[in-house]
Amino acid sequence: MKRSTERILTTHTGSLPRPAALLSTVLAKEAGVPVDETKLDTQVRSGVEEIVRKQVDVGVDVVNDGELSKPSYATYVKDRLSGFGGPSSIAEVAADRMDLSEFQDFADQMAAMLAPAAKIKFAACDGPISYTDLTAVENDIKNLKAALTGASAEDIFMSAASPGVIAMFFPNHYYPSEEAYLEAIASAMRAEYEAIHRAGIVLQLDCPDLAVPVVGVSSDEYRKNIELRVEALNHAVANIPAEAMRTHVCWGNGEFPRKYDVPLKDIIDILLKAKPAGLMLMASNARHEHEWTVFQDVKLPDGKYLIPGVLDSTSNVIEHPEVVAQRLSRYAGIVGRENVMAGTDCGFGTLAGMQIVAPSVVWAKFQAMAEGARLASQELWHSPARQTVAV
Repeated sequence: MKRSTERILTTHTGSLPRPAALLSTVLAKEAGVPVDETKLDTQVRSGVEEIVRKQVDVGVDVVNDGELSKPSYATYVKDRLSGFGGPSSIAEVAADRMDLSEFQDFADQMAAMLAPAAKIKFAACDGPISYTDLTAVENDIKNLKAALTGASAEDIFMSAASPGVIAMFFPNHYYPSEEAYLEAIASAMRAEYEAIHRAGIVLQLDCPDLAVPVVGVSSDEYRKNIELRVEALNHAVANIPAEAMRTHVCWGNGEFPRKYDVPLKDIIDILLKAKPAGLMLMASNARHEHEWTVFQDVKLPDGKYLIPGVLDSTSNVIEHPEVVAQRLSRYAGIVGRENVMAGTDCGFGTLAGMQIVAPSVVWAKFQAMAEGARLASQELWHSPARQTVAV
């Protein structure tokens, strides 16, 4: 795993705009329409090749496959695990996660925004969970590695749903308790996590369940809940070195009021208990940009590093490179330049068919991130005034 030892490296959260033909096939398969699997495999393979090249061309250092083979960053597991044959929907998943009673007009607006999610098949746990076949993740690994031929990426990563986010997306209708449910998921997903690690790819665990609010739950209950989820995650990755992994924590990917987002300062001690060395955080949207100051009071443990989001994944405004540089320099000034990597608040294609930011804007944002990282690196490594920065 590469670190920012000579300059600030750039990466992102995972999902990227899907090619139109591939998107059509993925959504058809989700709807239960028979598709030509050979054609789908070809579309995914060529799509990954193109998406890797685009990332490198716009200055992304640590690249991935764009999650192109998946209908979403979490629901894909229903096709790889047994035990998820029960009915569910986006409405059931979101029911206790967002209180919009103060903003009914926005709630109506959001319903229209989330309409594409109706095309994604959701499910509930209705039986014992096990990993059925590694073929899908092995194909993802093969496609990503093949796409790297001739590409000058610094490193590669692959995202996987964490035990907690799977429990969040798939209601439990089978196991006797949340603890038992999380343990079963963690034990099953270990196979996917270890396959990614064995391939020499940085494993990213997607963990929005560690920050997304829960309606009607006290602060103490909330903290106990996410402690349980961190324990499940650590159990699942027990055989993988910390430096080979990173976690992505966010408060949900969308243009929401966010009035009740849990403050980072209230949960950072628990987040830092997760085994992965890297911690990706929302750090550029208007509700969370100020939270770089949390690390003035909370020491980053040895071996850990931060990937603050310097691009807002819900806005079509292209960040100015100097804004990106300022965001990176703030974190570097506190935790040390080698402990910072530039990232995005969330993915740019979280659900297939739900494209908040136009693809052309996504790539322009990445170019701004690369330029901002260059500016920050110039200041942090070559400015005499910054030579005294603690590292």
